[in-house]
Amino acid sequence: MAIAHRRIGTGPVRVIVLHDWFGTSANWGSVLDYLDPEGFSYVFLDYRGYGDRRDVTGRYTVPEIADDVLALADEIGWDTFCLMGHSMGGKAMQQVLVRAPERIEKLVGINPVPAAPYEMDDATQALFHGAAASPGNRRTILDLVTGHRASRHWLDRMVAHSLGVCRPEAFAAYLASWQPLDLSAAVKGSTVPVLVLVGENDLALTPDVMRATWQVSYPDCRVHPLPGAGHYPPHETPVAFAAEAEAFLRG
Repeated sequence: MAIAHRRIGTGPVRVIVLHDWFGTSANWGSVLDYLDPEGFSYVFLDYRGYGDRRDVTGRYTVPEIADDVLALADEIGWDTFCLMGHSMGGKAMQQVLVRAPERIEKLVGINPVPAAPYEMDDATQALFHGAAASPGNRRTILDLVTGHRASRHWLDRMVAHSLGVCRPEAFAAYLASWQPLDLSAAVKGSTVPVLVLVGENDLALTPDVMRATWQVSYPDCRVHPLPGAGHYPPHETPVAFAAEAEAFLRG
C-alpha cells in the first residue's frame, strides 16, 4: 500500500519532513507559503495513527517511523535525501540516520529532541503521560514550550488539532517510544551536516540544551537560535525559519 504524504515543490533539493508529537503533515502554520517550490522538493509524512494515516495501525514507535520514511523514499525514488524533524521528529530523523546513514545528505532539527533519553522529573512525567487523555495537559505543555507567549486562540487551535487528528493510543505510544530511546552511541561522531533551529523562548528544549546535546553528538552541527519563537518556529517566525533552513539545505 502506498504511503500517504503531502508534497510541496519540484526542485532538486529533496527533503522528507517529520512532524512533532502534537502535529501532522498539515499543521506547519504559514511557513508552507514561504518554502521555495522551485529549489526544493518537500515531502511531509504523517506517522501511523496521525492525520491522513490516522487509520493505519502499527506499533506507534520511533523505529516504525524510520521504517516508513525509508519505505516512502523508496516509493518516490529518492536514493538520498535530507531530513527535517520537529521536536519528536528530531528523534525520528536520527533513527533514520542510524538505519541508513548512506542515504542521508543533511539534517535540519527544529527544537529537536536529542539522541539521548529525554529526562523528566515526576511532575513533568505526569504532565506528559497524562496528555493523551487530557486536553488541559496538552494546553499546559504547549503554553510552556512557547514560553507563555502564545495567544489563547492559537493554543486552543493547536489543542483541538492534536485531539482531532491522532489516535489517543498512538499519541501515548509515541511518547513511550521517543522519551526513553537512546541513540546517542549510535549517532555520536556522525559526519552528516546538521543545522539545529531553536526558538529562544522554548522553556524545555532551549538553545543551551541544543548546544550541550546536538553539538556533542555531531561534529558538523550548528545551533541557530531564532528570536521571537518558542517551540514552533514554523508557526511563530515562518519567514526567518524558512530562510535559515533553506540557506543551509541549499548550501
